[in-house]
Amino acid sequence: MKKILIFGATSAIAEASARIWAAEGNHLYLVGRNAERLATIAADLRIRGAAAVEQSTLDLNEIAHHGACIERACHAMSGLDVILIAHGTLGDQKVAEGSFDETHRQLHTNAISVLSLLTELANILEKRKCGTIVVIGSVAGDRGRQSNYVYGTAKAAVSTFLQGLRQRLYKSGVRVVTIKPGFVDTPMTSAFKKGPLWASPNAVAKRIVASVDDGSHVVYTPGFWRLVMLVVRCVPERFFKRINL
Repeated sequence: MKKILIFGATSAIAEASARIWAAEGNHLYLVGRNAERLATIAADLRIRGAAAVEQSTLDLNEIAHHGACIERACHAMSGLDVILIAHGTLGDQKVAEGSFDETHRQLHTNAISVLSLLTELANILEKRKCGTIVVIGSVAGDRGRQSNYVYGTAKAAVSTFLQGLRQRLYKSGVRVVTIKPGFVDTPMTSAFKKGPLWASPNAVAKRIVASVDDGSHVVYTPGFWRLVMLVVRCVPERFFKRINL
């Protein structure tokens, strides 16, 4: 039985992951902003077979409360084996272009709050010399594009932070996994036209759960995004700036 802490537990991908872990009989601790939604998800996970499910309501933008939240989770589960950080917002690129307040808001939610959690968690797991941290990033962080460069900047910052953290914690036996989904059909992307490149939250969740045990470091999901983003990264800047992406 694993003791699993999930931040952003009401997101579609996090909920799908929690359902898989619940069916395996794990102990889950859910953190999110919406208390009513958390309670509904927790009840469902108990029915699906979770050994226990507990929850804590927190706006993860309030970084001053991160330490206390993690401490409560560790106490409730008498330990900590796996952490999934899944919160975030897509934001509005056009609004951010005209307002640094909006840019700052997006960077705080998608990067700063994540780095705050990672700092707290890394210190705990490093002392225990075990555990796995899984963070949902995005292929958007692989190269800046005019359509979402504020969101991409946040994801790139998280990805770089995770690279360093992975190297630092390796000697302590702590694993750090970066998940890089492409397009995922969730409520956050409901306004987007869907196509063959889109994946379901369940498909991404299966890869997240597998990554905890299979030794993965950086996971593109679906897997074809690894090749797609390799091509995107290799396009010379003098040509790339002319492409309408």
